[in-house]
Amino acid sequence: MHLTFLSSTSAIGSLKKLQLSPTSILVFSRTLTVETISAPDGDQDHLYADIPKPAKSKSERKPYPTPMKILVQRAKQEREARKLQPCKLLEEPPENGLLVPELVGVAHQVYRARELILSGLSKLVNVIPVLRCSHCFEVHIGQVGHEIRTCTGPKSGLRNATHVWRKGRIHDVIYFPKCFHLYDRVGKPRIIHNESRKVKQLPAIVELCIQAGLNLENHPTKRRTRPVYSIEGRIVDFETETDLVASEVTGTDCSIDLSLTKGLTMRELSILTLDSWFEMISGAKKIMERYKVHTCGYCPEVQVGPKGHKVRNCRASKHQSRNGMHAWQEATVFDLVGPNYVWHVADLSGPPLSNDLKRYYGKAPAVVEMCVQAGAPVPSEYRSMMRLDVVPPCRDELDLVT
Repeated sequence: MHLTFLSSTSAIGSLKKLQLSPTSILVFSRTLTVETISAPDGDQDHLYADIPKPAKSKSERKPYPTPMKILVQRAKQEREARKLQPCKLLEEPPENGLLVPELVGVAHQVYRARELILSGLSKLVNVIPVLRCSHCFEVHIGQVGHEIRTCTGPKSGLRNATHVWRKGRIHDVIYFPKCFHLYDRVGKPRIIHNESRKVKQLPAIVELCIQAGLNLENHPTKRRTRPVYSIEGRIVDFETETDLVASEVTGTDCSIDLSLTKGLTMRELSILTLDSWFEMISGAKKIMERYKVHTCGYCPEVQVGPKGHKVRNCRASKHQSRNGMHAWQEATVFDLVGPNYVWHVADLSGPPLSNDLKRYYGKAPAVVEMCVQAGAPVPSEYRSMMRLDVVPPCRDELDLVT
């Protein structure tokens, strides 16, 4: 047995380095590199995506999409730039009140994709049954509800967390949270508490499309022809009244020809709905790179615009200390579109999903699961999440599996 000892000089040198920078050793251990594996045809496989895990507790805040360190650096840079130039003309849209030209077409595509999804799901629901728990928000796509005990509703302890299934609807498959409509997203970006009953609400993804260039008759918005000024961080508009009247939008015809879905087979309709889902998600991500969207860190409230509203309607954790105000932070695309993950059923004619075998089951958004059961091919983005490469054992073989 051979033992190797460090010399005294090298040991003393390492101790001095540790005293000067005690975090130098920890920084290297926290570095993680993720590489994608190239497929034989040259395309890159999607990264492994596991089943999304719920929050550990209701008091836990949502994770920040952008690290806090980067947000602090941006705030310092903006503060220093404001001191150097207190009054300046904003040049970059949409901060200056103008539209981003290359995103106007994307906004129309996202709106059309949303309408096609709702139209397709309204027909698929009549063929593929949707079940919803009567006591919680759990949803299942299939003929028979699963037996996985994950109910968190009232008196769930008396039922051993077993779900009580009832018939579901389209809004159980996919839901679009609503937000306040902003007539002037730059001049008046905030809705105060006393205006909450006067301002209309609409789905947040529709409001995102409107701010990006979509024109709807029932939701007029102001389109500027000249950029605005920023004076010590405050937006000042020098447009004349004639320019403001000329920039009013009465709305254009954005109706969608839903006759495209008529005469399609169930498989063709499911493929069209699934393609519209990915088109809506990818388009919304592109728009959110330029147009800001905020969500509450503790509740599902969403607001599209430069700032979050001041309506005191938060009922989540620690809302008493905030006087009902929301803890606004940067939103993700799934804050605008609720995917509502459900358990994947591999064998539709087989027995219901067992609670003892839940570690072998996968999940997928309810829209994807419904389209796959209707005949659409499984998208490569969700193959790992649905755990198609895992063969669950039989119930009598459970004790033999390690």
